[in-house]
Amino acid sequence: MDNWDEIRTAYQVARHGTVSAAATTLGVHHSTVIRHVDALEAQLGVKLFQRHARGYTPTEAGQDLLQVAATTDDQFAQLEGRLRGRGAAVTGELVVTALAEVSSLVAPVLVAFQERNPDVTVREIADERVLKLEYGEAHVAIRAGRAPQEPDNVVQKLARMPAAGFAHRRYVSSHGELRDDADLARHRFIGVGGEDARAPTAVWMRANLPPDRITYHVSHQRGVLDAVRAGGGIGFLPVWRGRAEEGLVELMPPRDDWASNLWLVTHVDLHRTAKVQGFVKLLKEAARGWPAA
Repeated sequence: MDNWDEIRTAYQVARHGTVSAAATTLGVHHSTVIRHVDALEAQLGVKLFQRHARGYTPTEAGQDLLQVAATTDDQFAQLEGRLRGRGAAVTGELVVTALAEVSSLVAPVLVAFQERNPDVTVREIADERVLKLEYGEAHVAIRAGRAPQEPDNVVQKLARMPAAGFAHRRYVSSHGELRDDADLARHRFIGVGGEDARAPTAVWMRANLPPDRITYHVSHQRGVLDAVRAGGGIGFLPVWRGRAEEGLVELMPPRDDWASNLWLVTHVDLHRTAKVQGFVKLLKEAARGWPAA
């Protein structure tokens, strides 16, 4: 066995007889308890509990687990006491996951945090994939779009990221300016994410552009900047990014319905640790200074 969290969860369910009581003891959401028990039963290939209206009753296999777990409960308690003291220390690794397009905003905050806490190693994962905080894949996530709904996570609105339409000056010299929406049909656009993309700018393009005007497609948002730089057409970029790029022309000013919300996400079990709270505080302070338009 290599997942002691799941064993400990099952032990608490056996002790208390209900998922809610075990969740209260462990300080986690009840869905975490159910997930741990189901995962442990799947791993062992046996039923540990009989489920009924009054709660959970250990099976014979569950009783065996209870006896073994009880002998180590004191060791867990001692370990928790030792680790509690370490929880106040800002050491070890801090893993932050964010979309590639906000990496340039997050990196200075990570550097500032590390300068204040030199014993911390930082790891930034700039990825489109949604990492699972409940499995420890990251301490902090910065996500865009709709507010995340995972029950075990603490979700806070971090910032609003406006977008605008940019093209390289080489493209503008060949195709001209974009005067108004009536002029859209003679320009070339860069699409991202396919027909089911949910980014506000992708939704707008599907609703307002003839399909044959989206002539360059990329699979990820980070490819839009490369395509725009190469003169592939008009692409939607975060305002702060597009305006900072030499050679780009802002052909389409930002609109409210193009902006994306950025969400700060932490797992409930780690949210109040000194390390996570220290970084979150710095990140919120920095976000207040990020360009709003």
